[in-house]
Amino acid sequence: MKTLDLYQSSLRRLKEEGVPDAEIEASLLLGHVLNLSRAQLFLSENEIPPHLVREFEKILARRLLREPFAYIAGEQEFWSLPFHVSKDVLIPRPETEILLEVILQVLQGDDRNVDTVPFLVLDMGTGSGVISVVLAKELQRSSICSVDLSLDAQKIAFQNAVRHGVDDRIHFVNSNWLGGIRLEPLFDLVVSNPPYVASETFPGLQPEVQQYEPRLALDGGEDGMEQIHVFAPLVADILKPEGRFFMEIGADQGEMVMDLFESLGSFDSLVIYDDYAGLPRIFHARRIYTAH
Repeated sequence: MKTLDLYQSSLRRLKEEGVPDAEIEASLLLGHVLNLSRAQLFLSENEIPPHLVREFEKILARRLLREPFAYIAGEQEFWSLPFHVSKDVLIPRPETEILLEVILQVLQGDDRNVDTVPFLVLDMGTGSGVISVVLAKELQRSSICSVDLSLDAQKIAFQNAVRHGVDDRIHFVNSNWLGGIRLEPLFDLVVSNPPYVASETFPGLQPEVQQYEPRLALDGGEDGMEQIHVFAPLVADILKPEGRFFMEIGADQGEMVMDLFESLGSFDSLVIYDDYAGLPRIFHARRIYTAH
C-alpha cells in the first residue's frame, strides 16, 4: 500500500469515529510510524512495507479508541522542547506555556536579577515536570523543589529533568501539596497547576481526557476549587516577603480565587491574566512584606 492510500484510509476511519482534527491526527500517526514529516508524507509515493502497515494499524486502533496521540507516541512538545509523557501524567497544554510566559515576564520586571542571584522555586503538583524543567532552564541560578502526590508521575518528571540536563537543580518531594515541606518562608517563587476541573463537568469532557488522562491531576471537586482550598492558606507561610505565587486556574474560577486569596490577608498585587482566547487563566499574588 502506498503512503497516501494509507493516509486517506486512516483519515476516513478517524472521521467516522469523530476524532477531532482527523487530518492532523492521521498525518501524525502515519508520520510517527514512517518517521516522516507531514510535508514528506504528502510527497511520498513509496510502497509501505507490510510490517510497517501492521505497526500503523496497531496504533491507529488505539487512536480510534480515543487514546491521545501523545500517549501513543510517549512524547509531547512543550516550550519547543520534547517531553516524555505517559498515562500517569497530564499531557502538557498551551495554557501552561502561558503560565510560564507570565511568570518570566513578571520576574523580569522585578528589581532582583534572577540570572545572578540564587532563586528558590516550589512547583506544586509537578506532573510531567514541564514547569520545573522550563523554569530550571530559563532561570539559570534557580533551585527547584518539585512536589507531587504521584510517585509514578515523579518518575516521568525525573526522566524529563535528566533529558534536559537540569536534574542537578530539581529536587523531588513525594507528598500531598505542602505535607512534605517545612512551613517556613523559604521560597522566592511558588507555582502550581492544580486539578481545577469541576467534578460535575467530567461527563461532558472529550473521551481522550475522560478515559485516559489521570483523574487525580484533573478533578478539582466541587467548582474545581477543592484542592486549591487545601493549600491556599499555607502558601503565605512558605513564601519569602514579596515572594510571588502563580497558579493556572479554570476559566470560570477567577472571582472565586480572587475572593479566597483576598480573604487570607497575606497577599497584595492580586492579578488574573487572560489566555489567548481572552479567558481568565493565570492567577498571581505577592506575599505582603511585613517589617519586623
